Amino acid sequence: MKYPFLLFFFLTFKLYAQKVEVLLIGVSHNYSKSAKQDISAIESKIRKFKPTAFFGEFLSKEDEQHLMDYWCKEENIKRLETLRKNRNITSDKLPNVLDSLQKLSLKNPNNYYLKTDLAHAYYLNQDVSNGHFQFWQVFKRLQQMPNIELENYVNKALSPQLDVKGRSMNRLKTSEYDLIAFPLMLEMKIQELQPMDCQDYDLNWSASALAFYNKFEAFKKDTTASYAAELKKILKRWDKGIEKYLTMDKHSENLTEWLNTDEAAVILSAGDFYFPDLYELKDFPKEEMLSKIHWWMMRNKGMCENVVNSAKSLKAEKVVVIVGASHRKYMQDIFNTMPNVRVRNINEFN
Repeated sequence: MKYPFLLFFFLTFKLYAQKVEVLLIGVSHNYSKSAKQDISAIESKIRKFKPTAFFGEFLSKEDEQHLMDYWCKEENIKRLETLRKNRNITSDKLPNVLDSLQKLSLKNPNNYYLKTDLAHAYYLNQDVSNGHFQFWQVFKRLQQMPNIELENYVNKALSPQLDVKGRSMNRLKTSEYDLIAFPLMLEMKIQELQPMDCQDYDLNWSASALAFYNKFEAFKKDTTASYAAELKKILKRWDKGIEKYLTMDKHSENLTEWLNTDEAAVILSAGDFYFPDLYELKDFPKEEMLSKIHWWMMRNKGMCENVVNSAKSLKAEKVVVIVGASHRKYMQDIFNTMPNVRVRNINEFN
C-alpha cells in the first residue's frame, strides 16, 4: 500500500511545485469609442513570450452552471434558452456532440458552418468563453467575405442579434478579445480560451456598493459640514483622474499600454474606491467602503487562484492573462505573493 501512496505524494508535490509564468495584460472591455489602436508592440511581446494558454475574464462552465445569480446571469440564461429553442442538444448527448465537433473542426479549419455548430454546442454547455471564440471566428469571416447563406445559418443557430447585453456576442465585437486575444490565439493555434473569473462574491460586492452609494450621496450633499471644503478638493482630484482616463481612451493609440501603468492603476482604483485620505473625513461611510474593498479583493484573489490552479492542471508553464485594467494592479500584487509564480505586466516584459 505504501508505494501507491508514495506515487500519489510524488505526483501531488510535482503539481504543486510546477512553476507558472504569467504575462498579465490589463485592458479595456470596450474599444469601440477609442482611437484606432496600435497593438503591434503588444503582439510582438506575446509572440516572444510564447504562451501555451490564454486566460480571459469568463466563468468556468462549472461555475456558470452552479452560480444562481451574479451581474450578467440573467442575460446568460436568456442566451441559453434562445439557443435551446433554436436547436436543442440534450445534456446526455452534449459531451459526445462537443467532442465530435471539436475533432471535425480541427480537421476542417475553414468550415465555418462547423464552427457555428461548435459555438452553439459550447454555449449550450455554458462554456461562454469558447462559444465566443468560435462565434468570433465566424463573425470575422463574414466581415471579410460576406456570405448570405452562412449568415442565415448563423442567425438561425445562434441568434446573435438578440444577444446584446452582459458578456454578449455583440459586446465581443469591440472587446479585448477581438483586439488582442483571439487573433493571437488563432495565430498560435491555441484552441480554447481558459476561463478564470470569480463571481462567488458578486452579491456581497453589490450589497456593499449599494450601501456605500446611499450613504456617500448623503455625505456629499451636506455642504455645511466641517469636511465640505476638503471633500471638494478630493472630488476635484477624482474628476481630474476620470478626465485623464477619458482623454487617453479617446486619443491614445496605445491605450492598453497606458492602462498597465502605475498612473492608470491609481486612477482606476479611485474610480471605485476614491482615495484613502477621504476615508478619514468625519462621517465618511468607511465601514461600507472597507466592505466594498474586501469583496473586491476576494474576487481578485479568486481569479488569481483560478489561473494558477488551471495552469497547473493544464501543465501550462507560460500563460497570458487578459483582464479588465481595474483588476491588473491588484492581481499582479496577489500573483507576486504566490509560490512558484512569476508575473509581469505587458509593459514590464521585454
